[in-house]
Amino acid sequence: MSQKTIVCFGDSNTWGYIPGSACERYPLDTRWPGVMQAALGSDYRVIEEAQNGRTTVWPDPCEPTVSKCGKDHLPVVLESHKPIDLVIVMLGTNDLKNHINQTAQTIAQGAITLVDMILASTAGPDQQAPQVLMVCPVPLHPAQCPFWHLFDGAAEKSLAMPTAYQELAEDRGVAFLNAGDHATCPDTDCIHLDAEGQGSLGKAMADKVQTVLP
Repeated sequence: MSQKTIVCFGDSNTWGYIPGSACERYPLDTRWPGVMQAALGSDYRVIEEAQNGRTTVWPDPCEPTVSKCGKDHLPVVLESHKPIDLVIVMLGTNDLKNHINQTAQTIAQGAITLVDMILASTAGPDQQAPQVLMVCPVPLHPAQCPFWHLFDGAAEKSLAMPTAYQELAEDRGVAFLNAGDHATCPDTDCIHLDAEGQGSLGKAMADKVQTVLP
């Protein structure tokens, strides 16, 4: 059996941002993609494609030097790593920033736009589309987030995201996982997973992947 390629397309929680740190990163074996790789074994190749601050489809006007828009990056990622068997998309947390001004429903629409781009691509085996696992990010902790008030009031909005994501995943016929069923954000900074959450999510992702790519 040939090795199956999985691309994890995400933001700082896929990158492995340590809560409360000055942009420090968990080691590979602590980050959820690394935990997933260990659980899946050598028949799978897991590729991290993560960027701090990445959104789904909206440019961030407060990030003037580096694009954070997932829609802009995704075509390059697909071209770079093809053939890809599965793309895991876990984005939407940064869309909750107040100045981006989106609802749970429009954030889900942004995420499904990325899914549609993948399904319309030829980045999979035999020039077909890869399979997709659409993941709703973990809800924000309701404590005061320290990131310069960027996420004030966003915790409640994040609670409505899983239903919106799941409805769209079912409409497209792609696999869905709600990360909030397996991990939580601590009150350290309210948006980033701790090491325990990274581990729990990585194991849950591995279990889900084995149902999508048996």
